[in-house]
Amino acid sequence: MMNHSQSTGADYNYTIVRQFALTTVLWGIVGMSVGVLIAAQLIWPQLNFETPWLTYSRLRPLHTNAVIFAFGTSALFATSYYVVQRTCQVRLFAPKLAAFTFWGWQAVIIAAAITLPMGFTQGKEYAELEWPIDIAITIIWVSYAIVFFGTIAKRTTSHIYVANWFFGAFIITVAVLHIVNSMAVPVSLFKSYSLYSGAVDAMVQWWYGHNAVGFLLTAGFLGMMYYFVPKQAGRPVYSYRLSIVHFWALIALYIWAGPHHLHYTALPDWTQSLGMVMSLILFAPSWGGMINGIMTLSGAWHKLRTDPVLRFLVVSLSFYGMSTFEGPMMAIKTVNALSHYTDWTIGHVHSGALGWVAMVSIGSLYHLIPVLFGHGRMYSMKLINVHFWLATIGTVLYIVSMWISGVMQGLMWRAVNADGTLTYSFVESLEASYPFYFVRFIGGCFFLTGMFIMAYNVIRTVRASKDSLPAIAEA
Repeated sequence: MMNHSQSTGADYNYTIVRQFALTTVLWGIVGMSVGVLIAAQLIWPQLNFETPWLTYSRLRPLHTNAVIFAFGTSALFATSYYVVQRTCQVRLFAPKLAAFTFWGWQAVIIAAAITLPMGFTQGKEYAELEWPIDIAITIIWVSYAIVFFGTIAKRTTSHIYVANWFFGAFIITVAVLHIVNSMAVPVSLFKSYSLYSGAVDAMVQWWYGHNAVGFLLTAGFLGMMYYFVPKQAGRPVYSYRLSIVHFWALIALYIWAGPHHLHYTALPDWTQSLGMVMSLILFAPSWGGMINGIMTLSGAWHKLRTDPVLRFLVVSLSFYGMSTFEGPMMAIKTVNALSHYTDWTIGHVHSGALGWVAMVSIGSLYHLIPVLFGHGRMYSMKLINVHFWLATIGTVLYIVSMWISGVMQGLMWRAVNADGTLTYSFVESLEASYPFYFVRFIGGCFFLTGMFIMAYNVIRTVRASKDSLPAIAEA
């Protein structure tokens, strides 16, 4: 991997990276604010203000789309455009097309923010957006692929660094997932019906849904990890061979795990079992990647005492390891019989989303922003440290409260009296969950507060570095 000192910023298109890096922070605050609001609505339902646009059912898909596609994907755009230039040692291919991906993606985000609260939805998890927006996403994503792979094609280095393998796999697979799952028959400008029906629709949806997790929220962010962890630690990747094995094993296995979302449904039993088995096998490459990332710190563990950016990156890997142990375990049918439809699933999702995806993104951005704005370091390392503890404590409060709530719900729902009648009503299980919903809300407030501190730190860093900006060439 090339050293920053080998080249000057003038060789690279940093404008597009800056734009995506700054909007990542903005959309993180927006998406997480909506998350905190809907967490509060589960405790205080009157917070929907009896307004259709602010009901939980409309804001929840806005929250998931905002954090995954506005915050998470903007972070992936920023880091992939940066890493592919640095590791290929060339400027970004087709700069005007790259600029189109930025403005196009922002337009898609705004379109989602308008249509979802208005109730325009296909009703598919992580694929709620209606057909005109889906077509726009496809055009932007193909443009993204052309820019990324065009840059790799004109590289001046002989090999393709492993981070680019992960970024490339994420770009190709998300394109395929999006196009296949979004096939629909439009009946008006804002309404369409899926091309698939019944159990087939459910199968295609969870093939998409789980692989949005597997390729966008895992493979893409592993690309981030394989560049920024070695950079921040000042150490080479622990095992290059393991990184290649990790890549191919993940690519080959992840795509099969979707049916574990559909245990005990109308899906054929053999399909459910296959999804379970593939999910269990997936544990091995996932932990191979986590170990590779953490072992990169061999000889540099002492840096964790003084470097909160490295702490973000390493703790994110710990959450990645925990989530990828928990996921296969929850895919086991007997465990799933307890966990399905409970808050345990919500806890699992957020240990991955907050602990892994958000924290590796935040750590990467703290490394990236001083470089992009011609500054030696972030404005305040103390504030990064405060942010680290807010994010860590917030994530732990969130997931532990949801674990307890979820297991309790599962046990209450299956409890029966001697005569075979249910011991508890659904409302009783909901009442029992209330204290945990409050703890979840507090955890979310902690995490969101950290994002505001990050925004302040980023603004001060950008302002402090204005004098040195001319040294970095504009695209």
